Amino acid sequence: MWEWPESLDALVAASAFHRLLLENDDVRVLDTRIGPGETVPVHTHRWPSVLYVLASAHFVRRDHEGGVLSDTRATDTLPEIGATILMAAMPPHTVENVDSSEIHMLNVELKHA
Repeated sequence: MWEWPESLDALVAASAFHRLLLENDDVRVLDTRIGPGETVPVHTHRWPSVLYVLASAHFVRRDHEGGVLSDTRATDTLPEIGATILMAAMPPHTVENVDSSEIHMLNVELKHA
């Protein structure tokens, strides 16, 4: 079973891209921003979450070994601004913004889901 090491938590391993807005026993709310051309280092999200999209751009998500998990350019489908997306917990991964605009979202992690 995966142990979710603290060293890979988004707020530790990728603190330049994730800002804590609220945390309590039930939820953790992160403000996530990825600028054009930036790559978020390997990190995890140990709880399922609800993402609210504030700004969207094409991205490539890779696993911790560099294997492509998803590339929005392949489907030419971007989350719309204002979209709400349910996400499973995310084991070690990176996200690369391969577009010319910022990715910005609120990430509400559900600790008891």
